Parts: sequence; structure tokens; C-alpha cells
Amino acid sequence: MKIKFPTTALLILSLTGLSISPASAATDASPKGITVSATGTVKVTPDTVRLSATISALAPTNKEALAKANESANTFRTVLLATKIATKDIKTQSFSVSPEYNYTQDKGQVLLGYRASQSSEVIIRDEKNAGPIIDAIIVASGDGLVINSVSPFVLESTKATTSARTAAVKTAKTKASAYAKLLAVKLGRVAYLNENSSPVYTGPVYAMAKDSVAATQIDLGQQEITVTVEVRWNIG
Repeated sequence: MKIKFPTTALLILSLTGLSISPASAATDASPKGITVSATGTVKVTPDTVRLSATISALAPTNKEALAKANESANTFRTVLLATKIATKDIKTQSFSVSPEYNYTQDKGQVLLGYRASQSSEVIIRDEKNAGPIIDAIIVASGDGLVINSVSPFVLESTKATTSARTAAVKTAKTKASAYAKLLAVKLGRVAYLNENSSPVYTGPVYAMAKDSVAATQIDLGQQEITVTVEVRWNIG
């Protein structure tokens, strides 16, 4: 885990009540304050890989297409379970059986057959072994398998979010103290704090089945976990 310091900060100075006209002074009861917004960012290595894959089969009838696709899907599932992927981490995304046509100028629309397709999302928690798992799936499932995408991401982000939050609040307090010194005022209690946290995902890594003796390697890269806070301090 690597924390980036200093963090990028967007500063908003609120001087409510510090500069008001005599006519409105008697009716303005809002407390004086300084409001700042700051961002904390932490870079972490993804601990999980999300795999999206589709199995399809083309046959003269929808019944045959479905049977062939189901057979490949069962093989796909068996390989995943053999590599210690939990059933809760295998989810069907879509399922369809439909006629497939080809169009030519000579014959017009020609029925090629019926295609059955099933797309699945798989969560691979053993991120360092994602490449060999994908290779095993491709070898077992054959040409009916398409790997749509492979995306590393951070599943357990609690520690990283806590570190980013700490960095954001520390930066906010440093900036607010600097403004208080410039304005010759004293920071009081925190009036409110608002947080907005968001992970910045790395883009998906696309893979294709290929005839190669080289093992598939999934590069995890790094992902940014970002927390932005807006904090208002009363001043005296």
C-alpha cells in the first residue's frame, strides 16, 4: 500500500459573518466559519479479478443448440469448481436461444441455425492464479468460449479507504489552520463534515483464446482509492 502525499486539495473559503454590512449585522445570526475541501488518495494493488465469459453453440435446432451450450457450460463450471472458485462467485449474466441468419445479395436472408448463448461473471479471489485459471477454462471449453473481459479490482478496500480518509482530513485541517492564521482568527469546533469516497478502477484487460504454449499472465497494476471531505470549522 502506498499513500500519496501531499494530496490534491480544493479549497473553499467561507467567511460568513466576517464581512457584512451594518444594516444586516443585527439580523445575521449564522456562525462565522471556514470551510475547506480536501482529497486523500491511496494506491493499492488489486486483490481480486473479475472475469466475464460467454459460451455459445450453433446447431440446426434450438434444442440441439441448447444441449451443446449446456454441455460446454457444465464443463466451464466444473473447471471453475476444480480450481476452488466458490459457487457464490459464479453468476449467470445473460442467457438466450435465438435463430441466426446470414444475408447475401444472391439468396437474401438465410437461416444458419439456432444459437444458444450463456454469459457468466466469475470472481477470482486468488488473483495471482487468475492466468492459469483462465488457461484451464479455455482448454476445457474449446472454441465455443469467448473471454469478454478480465478486470482486476480491489475487493477489500477498508484499510485503503481509512488511510485515504486520514490523509484527506489531515490536509483539510492543515489548510484550514493556514487560513485561520492568515485571517488572525482561531479555529473552533467542527460544524460539519461531508465525505465522498470513490475507487478509481483500472480498465478491463481483454483476453482471447489462442493456440499458444505461453501461459496467460494477468497484470494487476494499481488502483486508486480516493476520499474527498468537506469540513467546516467555527471560528472565533
